[in-house]
Formats: sequence, structure tokens, C-alpha cells
Amino acid sequence: MTIPWKVSFFALGAIWGCSFWFIKLGLRSFSPVDVAFGRLVLGAVTLVVVALVTRTSLPHDRATWGHLFVLALLLNSVPFTLFAFGETRIDAALAGIINGLTPMVTLGVSLLVFRQVHPTAKLLGGLLVGFVGVLFVTGIWNGFGTSQLLGIGACLLAVISFGVAFPYSSRHLAARGDSPVSLAAGQLICGVSQLLPFAIVIGGPVGHPHSSSVLGLLALGLIGTGFAYVLYFHIAGHTSAAIASSVTYLTPIVAVIVAAVFLSESITWYEPAGGALILLGTAISQNNSNKAAIDRHPE
Repeated sequence: MTIPWKVSFFALGAIWGCSFWFIKLGLRSFSPVDVAFGRLVLGAVTLVVVALVTRTSLPHDRATWGHLFVLALLLNSVPFTLFAFGETRIDAALAGIINGLTPMVTLGVSLLVFRQVHPTAKLLGGLLVGFVGVLFVTGIWNGFGTSQLLGIGACLLAVISFGVAFPYSSRHLAARGDSPVSLAAGQLICGVSQLLPFAIVIGGPVGHPHSSSVLGLLALGLIGTGFAYVLYFHIAGHTSAAIASSVTYLTPIVAVIVAAVFLSESITWYEPAGGALILLGTAISQNNSNKAAIDRHPE
């Protein structure tokens, strides 16, 4: 790619921010499992084509495929399904803001589970600010209906899955020598195999597929899942991992704007306020140490 990496950076932030709109469109005619499975199939096809064009071979080592299978569960099939299910009960804007928790949750998991970062006052303070942001985003003082609570819970579980996936990838796949395109293509292929049985058993269109749903699913898979990886690899190849991962700051902002403009969703004052607190907490935590920087591939 000959375009400047900064162009790819803003394009990727816009694409990932629009993904929650694409999910909402897909859900008009398809079940959450179908939306997740469809985006994985289309994303896998896109990356396999990229691998063929660039003459990049898929991984050969059996252990690598084993780790990719686990990573696909944590990073693709499970969270993609959870976000799609969550958006049947909450707005796309709220789902996008919750997704902004991914870098902070990743640091928390790296601290508590994988022991890849060391606790400091700045790190713990950033996590606390982010937690307060979560309370603001959900408007906890208003209480929840059962449906909304299920949607928020599903999206939070998806973010936790992301948070486990990235340090797992850093520990088990970063030093194996395979190219990013090779690993990403193999990962999405594993994700397709995981959701295929569920798509066969409980999938299927909800009535006659609407054209907007088909277009939304195509955009989600080809652009938001397939082409987005290509952009991310382009950015990562021209700048530091910390800068590449900071694209997550753009995602919730774009998600809120797109949801308000194209889905006519009403935005309460506390949702963007909570999102700002989440981003502030993430910035404080990530500033803890350059050595604690972990690659993150958000929704």
C-alpha cells in the first residue's frame, strides 16, 4: 500500500466505528449468529484473497493452528456473536462506547491474569477512572430493564473476551514468525469453523432479507472485518504498536455520530460523558509504561 499510514489510521477508526451501524442493519433480517458468521465468512474470504495476491502462505505448524483456534474463540466467534446479540437490546451507539473499554480491560487482564504489566498508582488510577466511566455510560442511577441489562451484559462480556485475547496472542503467537496476514486469515478460518454448526442449526434469515441488511452484512464482513485487518497491518508496519492501537480512541466517537445520523438514535448526556471518562482512564493506564503496550484489535 502506497497511501500514508495516517490516512489508513483515520480510515480504520471510521470503519470500526461504523461496524456497530452495520451490525444493526444486519440484524433487521438476520439472527445474531448469522451476522457473526456472515462477517467471519466474508472477512476470511477477503484475507485469503489478500494472502493469495501477496503470495503469503497460511501457517504450517499444528501448534500455531491450535493457538489460532483459541484466539478465534476469544477474538472473533464469541465476541462477534455477543455484540450482535447485545445490539438486539441496546443502541448501536451504546455498544460502540462499551467497545471503547477494550484497551483498558486488556490492561486489567494483563495485570491480573497474565502478569504482563506491573501495578502502579497511575495504572490503578486509570482503571478506576475507566470503571467510573462505565457507570456513567450505562446510566446506572436510572436502573435497567431486563432486556437492556442483557444487552449491556453481552457487550461487556464481549469486551472481556477481547481483553483476554490480546495478551494471549502476545504470549503465544507474537514470536512465531508468521506474517500478520497469514495469522489473521488462519484465525478467521478457525472462527468460521466454530460458528458453522450454530449457523446451520439455529441460523437463517428472519423473514425475507431486506436489501439494507444484506448491504450492512457485506460491509461488515468485507470492510469491517476483512479490509480493516489490511489497514491495521499497514499502520502497524509504519509506526509503533502503541500508536497503532490508539485507533480505538476514534471508534466510539464515530459509532456515536453514525448512530445519531443514520439510525436516528437519541444520545443522552451521560453516554458521551462516560465514554470520555473511559478514554481518559485508558490514556492514563496506557501511559503507565511503554513496555506495557499490547497490540489490540478492537471490534
